[in-house]
Amino acid sequence: MRTVFGIDRLLADPDKYLKGKRFALLVNQSSVAADGKYLFEALLQQGFKPEKIFAPEHGLFGTEQDQITVADEVDGFTGLKAVSLYGQTKDELKPRREDLEGLDALVVDIQDIGCRYYTYAYTMAFCIEACAALGIEVIICDRPNPLGGVIIEGNTVQHGCESFVGAYPLAVRHSLTIGEIALFLNARENWRAKIQTIGLSGWERPMLYPATRGLWSQPSPNMPTFDTTVVYPGTCLFEATNVSEGRGTTRPFEIIGAPFIDPKKYATALNEQKLPGVYFRPLYFKPTFHKFKDQACGGVFVHVTDIGIFESFYTGLSMVKTAHDLWPKEFDWRREPYEYVADVLAIDLLTGSGEFRETVERGGSLAAYRANYQQEQKNFKRMSKGFYLYE
Repeated sequence: MRTVFGIDRLLADPDKYLKGKRFALLVNQSSVAADGKYLFEALLQQGFKPEKIFAPEHGLFGTEQDQITVADEVDGFTGLKAVSLYGQTKDELKPRREDLEGLDALVVDIQDIGCRYYTYAYTMAFCIEACAALGIEVIICDRPNPLGGVIIEGNTVQHGCESFVGAYPLAVRHSLTIGEIALFLNARENWRAKIQTIGLSGWERPMLYPATRGLWSQPSPNMPTFDTTVVYPGTCLFEATNVSEGRGTTRPFEIIGAPFIDPKKYATALNEQKLPGVYFRPLYFKPTFHKFKDQACGGVFVHVTDIGIFESFYTGLSMVKTAHDLWPKEFDWRREPYEYVADVLAIDLLTGSGEFRETVERGGSLAAYRANYQQEQKNFKRMSKGFYLYE
């Protein structure tokens, strides 16, 4: 049985949610219904015209790469103005008051991937906060968490490490749907927004995305498949290093490496750790853009052999530490500004504190670090469980 997404329930009875309302949309190319139509296209066909569209990072159709600012654009399908919420400055991550005034509702339909670093949840959160201040209703078309709603991994962000890849205290793998995130943050931040969630039908928390039988429209340029989402909570950490996370290849985040890495040495060291549910295959690759463009790199392909026991975050931590330990002179952390932050290293922003970096730099064991974040996992589950919409 196919899971019915919030978008499909909205389109089945748009009068129920939108009749007589001036509304805008927060959407992108992942906002597709069961029949493959985009939400903005399908609503127009039913006589419901949005006042405007808000687009998150990567733009309305995901044409821009990571950390590339996006200008306002005009949607080629509808001719509607698409207001960018990923501009030149941190302030441009939030909708302007003048872009919201006069609206009765904001409809949100966007595919999150279940990981704290992924920015779409924060774009939604900033919109909710702004709408709350103006008394604008937020209607959220819920979508499944591709990684399911059971397993939680990683710590939460500590004070001083907040950023657009960790604006609020979510676990790295948080197990929440986009609708549940909205309800959790609305209560925690005391926004008092009027939120209506159009829920899922036929989705249970243990279900991974393939079990929903939903169309996969890649939500961002380097999230091409469900397999990418599985490894992303761990291998995204390489964004904060001088090792390629596989951008510029056909399998980003599954391929990891650099010119200074000996692939067989790296793969052997990783496989000897016997990390659960994963095998590392040595390879060479040449990125067509991004880090090491047109340079031959040695590295590994991350093969998930058992998704039920695979620990993506811990695997990523181990991969980063192993690369550092094997090539300490060549390996380095990213030093450039990252997601509008210049005074905190990217690795600290992604991991939520300086603890992991300091552990690696002093040659410490990951065991104590892991024990600490496992306690945070339990705390996060206790905080967030009251906002679950599904069993």
